[in-house]
This record gives sequence, structure tokens and C-alpha cells, in this order.
Amino acid sequence: MSGLTSPEASHERDSSDSGPEANGAPACVLSFNANDPTGAGGLTGDALVMGSVGAHLLPVMTGSYLRDSRETVDHAALDAAAIAQQAQLIAEDMPLQAVKVGFVGSAEAVAAVASFVSDYPELPVITYMPDLSWWDEQQIDNYQDALRELLLPQTAVLVGHNTTLRHWLLPDTASRRHTDATDLARAAAELGVSYVLVTGLVKPGERIGSVLVSPQAELCAQEFERIEADFLGAGDTLSAALTGLLAMGSDLTEATVEALQYLDQALDHGFCPGMGRALPDRLFWAEAEDPPATGTAPDAPAPDDLTQVLHDTKH
Repeated sequence: MSGLTSPEASHERDSSDSGPEANGAPACVLSFNANDPTGAGGLTGDALVMGSVGAHLLPVMTGSYLRDSRETVDHAALDAAAIAQQAQLIAEDMPLQAVKVGFVGSAEAVAAVASFVSDYPELPVITYMPDLSWWDEQQIDNYQDALRELLLPQTAVLVGHNTTLRHWLLPDTASRRHTDATDLARAAAELGVSYVLVTGLVKPGERIGSVLVSPQAELCAQEFERIEADFLGAGDTLSAALTGLLAMGSDLTEATVEALQYLDQALDHGFCPGMGRALPDRLFWAEAEDPPATGTAPDAPAPDDLTQVLHDTKH
């Protein structure tokens, strides 16, 4: 089960539900992801994004990247049993509205995550496939095979860059730069995925496109001006925003458009704290347009005003 209503339908909830809508608490999103010491992605990025869209993150650490802003050297995986126990304890304590799966670090961890989400078939599972080119080839194969067999059949939306998804799902077309996104959706559907959000599509006029697709059709598409920087953490940012917005009650198409606009603004306000790649600024909405006068608090938009901030995008 995907845990999602169709994009054409509203995301209706039972008024008698005791979830966050009933008691005023933010929606809780459980994220399986790695620690990222750069703060670009991983659980740190997920926390910043979830707070920005008004959701509450329940972080389940799967290990830690060994990286700086220039390169990823390796990943130290956490034991699969510890990952499973983290998730089970928190799920028995707090109501979940959605699950994000980032990089979990090993085939054994994928199996643990898949076993967990199988107990909650009503929850939408958003799976992000990062670029794994830094990793050992055999580890990549084992990891992707486990995702394909165990997790994708339970995934509502698969998120990834066009190049990464083509190499994984359509290896025979990897050399073709302009593979139709619906081909990726059909390949994913054969593995049980309902929808695919494909990023990094090259468009005319120095623009970059993203598209939400089902096996039958493109459901929504967005284009933005190319930003002349190499970013770390963009995919984690987008997938976290999508998951948080779905958890907050947005339908899939609405959540996709808003998540893409959020990512565009985060990249547009990005910064480069190290000697390598730039990082998205997930808290761009908190910045005042003009420096406040001395002793005056900045008049910045709160997370509840995020939609208005996103719709003021210049792109």
C-alpha cells in the first residue's frame, strides 16, 4: 500500500482522528537517515526542513557519513537491530503521519526498515535514492538490490536525480541524456512504486526541471533557473520537504510543487562554509530582507507563513 490518496483527490482525514490535527500538535515524521557532519543533508538537514514546514522530526540514525564538504570518504553503519529498535520504540510512543527513508547504509539496514514499515501500511513512505558513486561497487549493488526487493514495493514516492535513477532503474539507457521520466516511473512501478519525483532534468535556456510522474502520465512539472553552484544535500532537502508537507495534510501534487519551490529558495540562499560544495539554507524564510535597527527584533516570517514566502519566489 502506498499510504497516499491520488493527487487528484484531497487528503481527507477522519475528524475523530486523535492525530496532530485534533490536538494542535505538529505532524510527526519518522526519518531513517545517516548523520551528516557537514550539516548538508542527513538527519540534520531533515530536522531543519521539517521544522520549516511545520512538522516534527523523529530521527532514527542509521549510521554516519565520513565526509567533509569536498568528498564523502565512507559511511559507518549502525547495527540493523539497533535501527529497528529505535524505530519501534518511538512508533509505540508517538503517532506517525509519514516515513522518510534516506541513506540507511547497508542491505541489512534496508531489511530492518522494510520490516518496520510493513507494520504501518497506512503511512506514506518517501524513499530518496542519493548518489552513491563514492561507495564500493559491491556495496552499491547489495544496497540497491535490497531496496529493489524489500523497500520499493512499500514506497509511495521515489525521489532521485535523473542520472542516478536512470543508472539504477534503466541501466541500458544510462547513456541517453533525455530519457522520458515516465519510462523511469514505469520501471519503478514494476517494483511496486506508485510515483517518482525526478530532478535534474536539463531544460532549454539554462533551466533545470523536475517532474512528478506515474506510469501513465506526468502529474506536475516545475522549472527553475540553474544556480551556478555545486550543492551537497539538495536531494535530502527536497525529499524531507515533500514528506513533511504530505504529513501535514497536503495532497501529493500540491506537496510536490511546494517542496520544489522550497528547495529552489534554499539553494538560491545557499552558502559555502567550507572548501568544497555549497549547502542549502533551509532557514532562508527566517532572514529579514533588511537588517533591523539596533535593538529591534527582525520581522521575519514564521514557519506558518512559509507558503507565502515560497510563492514570492523570483523564479
